[in-house]
This record gives sequence, structure tokens and C-alpha cells, in this order.
Amino acid sequence: MLLHDLLPYSTIDSENLIAQELADLGIPKTDIVLGFHAPFERQSTEYALG
Repeated sequence: MLLHDLLPYSTIDSENLIAQELADLGIPKTDIVLGFHAPFERQSTEYALG
């Protein structure tokens, strides 16, 4: 489900495996929100802030 053109993602996994698989499928990292990270932690990633 897209939310404001972002793909919310809120599952904890080892080494962000699912997020990386989505990126490998062509979804830009800037469109993937790591929902299990606090917003201040997301700033240090290549993923969307949400």
C-alpha cells in the first residue's frame, strides 16, 4: 500500500533484508520508509524519512 507515494515498511528483520530486496526490485530507497526506525534514526539512512 502506498501512502503519499511512499511505501511504509514496518517489520524488523536482519540487516534490512526486505527493504534491500524492494530496492533491488527497482523501488527507489527514497520511496521506502523504515517504519521500525525512529524518525531521527532514518536521517542516517538512504531511505525515506516518512
